[in-house]
Amino acid sequence: MCRARNKVMQRNQGSIRGPYGFELTESCLTCKFRGNGFFCQLSPAELKEFHAVKFVSVYPADAILFMEQQRSRGIYLLCEGQVKLSFTSYGGKTLVLRIAKPGEVLGLLSALSGDPYEVTAETLRPCQVAFVSSNDFQQFLRKHSVVFQRVASQLGWQYKAACEQLCAVGLGASVFERVAKFLLNWSVEEGAPGNGTRFTLPLSHEEIGEHTGATRESVTRTLSEFRGRGLIESHGSTFVIPDRTALQEFRVRPASPQEVDPRLLRLTPIRQGRSPGIRHSLWKRVASGRKSA
Repeated sequence: MCRARNKVMQRNQGSIRGPYGFELTESCLTCKFRGNGFFCQLSPAELKEFHAVKFVSVYPADAILFMEQQRSRGIYLLCEGQVKLSFTSYGGKTLVLRIAKPGEVLGLLSALSGDPYEVTAETLRPCQVAFVSSNDFQQFLRKHSVVFQRVASQLGWQYKAACEQLCAVGLGASVFERVAKFLLNWSVEEGAPGNGTRFTLPLSHEEIGEHTGATRESVTRTLSEFRGRGLIESHGSTFVIPDRTALQEFRVRPASPQEVDPRLLRLTPIRQGRSPGIRHSLWKRVASGRKSA
């Protein structure tokens, strides 16, 4: 019994091999993922108190941590993995706000204000997450007022990231420019040095569209255009950007007559007061009015 108890205590103080290929670290003091995250820079005494109120869990890919408009329960500290934060309209259209990385705190504003969660948080890959209830987190902040500065900094960074994403999607940039920017940003975070920028993009065309505010068909055409121009190479989920500058400076050329939507060619203008062959109902009414006059 004593040996079993000692093993349990050692596990609680150290790391446990997780089911998804990384170690489940329960103690912040011995965490191998410790870096520049929200709570990673706390003093040993503060980390010890934080450790006492958090619950560490491992989630598989495609798991929902919380949903948009769900009542807030607390904060989720992402220790390892990636989490997609997204909005969904009543019509079912989804827009990805950003991809959360290790060290970020999810649900922070809702935990402080008591309002429902603003976004849906879904894991993209297996994740280790530490959960702290809203009450425990607020008590921790009241006891350690120095942490408020980190809270303000984190909220300011999240607001800036949201503004940048909404501006990129909503202020007139073409689909080509939005997809190019998405690939460039993703390659910086996930790329490996070598011949060009090589990175893995485990997203479908529909999911890329959710990041860029485009349809799946538009994303497919855009990636095909990039490949045809030699701006990217792709083999399954592996992408290579041979020349980052060329992709960054890419602009859509003006559409040639052959590229104009054929439906627009049907709206031929009225010439010399004649209307034969005109199909559009508005033009028919205009032509008939001219004749009667």
